[in-house]
Amino acid sequence: MSAARSAGAPTRLTLTVQGLEAARERYAGLPVRSTLRRWVLHALRADAELTLRLVGLAEARRLNRDFRGRDYATNVLTFDYARAPVLADIVLCVPLIAREARVQNKSLRAHLAHLVIHGTLHAQGHDHERVRDAIRMEKLETSLLADLGYADPYLEIAPTRT
Repeated sequence: MSAARSAGAPTRLTLTVQGLEAARERYAGLPVRSTLRRWVLHALRADAELTLRLVGLAEARRLNRDFRGRDYATNVLTFDYARAPVLADIVLCVPLIAREARVQNKSLRAHLAHLVIHGTLHAQGHDHERVRDAIRMEKLETSLLADLGYADPYLEIAPTRT
């Protein structure tokens, strides 16, 4: 049994994905919708209605500024509205995620998997404001990603020289 699931009925997910086709035209390595769904389901412990929205730098910056008071684009924003069922929008800034993946010497797919899981955990109430909570969330992310075949996203990876 996965670390993300408790015993009982399977998790039900209504998932809307926005901006994927446009992003896939610009960024090689982005997964198909069914893969995004599998990643989200893997991190869910409760029924959910989620929207994954893939955006550019300008929209990510505007949302971060307007809703968090921080005037810069960020890689993932989660807007959680309810917990039973989980109801949330998860906004993923594809250009920034692609840049971070290159700098961290990771595949775009691996980094995106991490951030989809990260956002899904936020939608369920996990946070990393306190050190203890951050450690707990990072361990859960690492375990979930390992289940999916991805390396620990928190390990430092030296960039390759070109």
